[in-house]
Amino acid sequence: MTWAVTMDVPEPVELYDAVHRALLDRTGGVVDGLLVHLARETADGFQVIEVWESREVFERYSAEVVGPVATEVLQGRSRRPTVVTPFDVRGLVLPRTGVAV
Repeated sequence: MTWAVTMDVPEPVELYDAVHRALLDRTGGVVDGLLVHLARETADGFQVIEVWESREVFERYSAEVVGPVATEVLQGRSRRPTVVTPFDVRGLVLPRTGVAV
C-alpha cells in the first residue's frame, strides 16, 4: 500500500542541505520504492514530505541509508527530536511517471 510521512525537524535547514547532498552522493538519486521526496524550510527548521511504495521500504531505507548518513553528517552532535507523522495515501498522480494510485 502506498504510504507517506511528514517529518518536522527543529534544526537549521543547512542540516537538511548537508544530509540531502550526502544522500545524493551515496545513492546517485536512485532510491527503490521512493515515489516523491520534497522538503521546505519552516519557522522552526525544516519539513520533509515523502511518499513511498510501502512503510516497510521507508523503514528499511531510513535504517540502512538515512540513519548512517545523518550520523556521519552530524559528527556526534546531538539534535532535537523529529516529529514524524505517517499517513496512508488516498490519491497520488505522477503523470510523467505513469504512477496513479
